[in-house]
Amino acid sequence: MPLVAAVQLNGSADLERNWSQVAGLVRAAARAGATLIATPEATDYLGPHDQKAALAEPITGPRARRYGALAAELGVHLLVGSVAERGPDGPDGGPPTHSYNTSLLFGPDGRLVAHYRKIHLFDVDLRAQGGVRFLESERTLPGRELVVADTPLGRLGLSVCYDLRFPELYRGLVDRGATILTVPSAFTLMTGKDHWHTLLRARAIECQAHLLAPAQWGPHDDGGLRRSYGHALIIDPWGTVLAECGDGPGFCIAPIDLDKAAQVRAEVPLAKHRVL
Repeated sequence: MPLVAAVQLNGSADLERNWSQVAGLVRAAARAGATLIATPEATDYLGPHDQKAALAEPITGPRARRYGALAAELGVHLLVGSVAERGPDGPDGGPPTHSYNTSLLFGPDGRLVAHYRKIHLFDVDLRAQGGVRFLESERTLPGRELVVADTPLGRLGLSVCYDLRFPELYRGLVDRGATILTVPSAFTLMTGKDHWHTLLRARAIECQAHLLAPAQWGPHDDGGLRRSYGHALIIDPWGTVLAECGDGPGFCIAPIDLDKAAQVRAEVPLAKHRVL
């Protein structure tokens, strides 16, 4: 059975540090035999939010191209969980004030196979519970389209982090043929400890699909605003956790049964039973 890997990072505002960490872990996962490797949300930059738009590049830019070169070097499908994609120019043709939070899928030849712009933006205020106030929409534009992409392991349905709380998005991906769902994330410590495992297993069970959830972990150098929960996961279509990361950067890896989704969907035919 083919192996897939979910990478866990401790991202920062240092672009080159992030690249070095990502490249090392992706190469290690490939050496372990993974043919589909996924990295978390904010793979390229996780620092002060107000600087992200200025650092953002087009998805054909040099930072994106070196992820493609890495996929080609290793001969793997590489899902870069998300990068800051350059948004439209600001007023009067000035520099962009917003970026997109965009997931990039590269093929084994290094070409960009698909890209997905995060639809649901993380605008929350958890200060009353000892958490953070974070308004992603202040500097990020939402995407509008669901995205699926064919791979030898099955059709991937792409999403990013906060999308996880909206099951209708995943139902739309399954309706478009997805058998593997990707949820690259930077879940906060507070929400992650209570919701991460429950939501991911629920999406896998109700969609009857494999789920690949790379994650950010630990404190980030964004002025103490965020600490990520980690626990990158790989889950099968029955909701069984196949692999999970502990604390710290690393990756988890697991074989996936390419027939499992069809088997589970035949045994419990949810698609036939849907009424609404």
